[in-house]
Amino acid sequence: VTLNMADAGTRESDLEIAKKVEETRQRFKTEHVQDSTDKYDARDVERLQKDDLLAESYLTWRHYIVDDALKMIDESFQWRKEFQVNDLTESSIPKWMFETGAVYLHGYDKEGNKLFWFKVKLHVKDAKSVIDKKKYVAFWLERYAKREPGMPLTVVFDMSESGLSNIDMDFVKYIINCFKVYYPKFLSKMIMYEMPWIMNAAWKIVKTWLGPEAINMLKFVSKNEVQEFIGAEYLPTYMGGTDTFKYIYPPLPDDDFQSPICENGPIASEDENEGKDGESETKSETNSLADPTQKPKKVVDSSGSSGRSVSFWSVKKC
Repeated sequence: VTLNMADAGTRESDLEIAKKVEETRQRFKTEHVQDSTDKYDARDVERLQKDDLLAESYLTWRHYIVDDALKMIDESFQWRKEFQVNDLTESSIPKWMFETGAVYLHGYDKEGNKLFWFKVKLHVKDAKSVIDKKKYVAFWLERYAKREPGMPLTVVFDMSESGLSNIDMDFVKYIINCFKVYYPKFLSKMIMYEMPWIMNAAWKIVKTWLGPEAINMLKFVSKNEVQEFIGAEYLPTYMGGTDTFKYIYPPLPDDDFQSPICENGPIASEDENEGKDGESETKSETNSLADPTQKPKKVVDSSGSSGRSVSFWSVKKC
């Protein structure tokens, strides 16, 4: 069962939910939108009025307390405008960020939730790239929200070979807020893989940001325990799994979704035959998200082509 912040709340009847959705919409329009038309992206405001699932997601995340839901919508919509989330494309993000493979979507946990991977060893605090890093995370989340509306994510913080230099508390707090405020009902759980003991103090702070009702979402696991949550088929070999998936860019791994991208079903991975050697990680992972001048080695596929860019929400031809 997917955990969310509304689990402890009283379940509302369909009629009560409908009434609160309408109240939320009307009050947001009169209390927040009327005198501040430049505060939000008009597309988000319009979607709130039309999308029942979106309006209800804020309410359920805030235990059906309309005042709390309105505060959450206000904060979320302001963030969406500030980061121009509706207009984020691949070209909005520096190419080197995609090339590092520090953040990506791939595979599913045992409950069928999509896995959102953070390779912590590739993150180093750097003030110059912090905004781009935040947009990078927003790009992936918005991409997933469009592809799998209403489906939760499981975040995997892979802390293998990481240390204190890889912990950027501001960035971690931003990731927490993405699930706590900006994308309600998106988070299933957070799996902390092989967290070094030296990071214990930092993660005690993170727990306070999550709040007591979300603590159960945190799962601290070792190599021996991770298969309680993720099957071997979606774990790389260094985690004791059998998944030979290799993240390379370009293109984005668009074939890895529950929803088929074309009418004929999911498209075979363009690099699925390249993983037969059992190596789960490439040496290019030593590249860091913090250093845009340190360019990763360009990946070339077996045909000699360096790949092609995929436009935002593009559909592959079958």
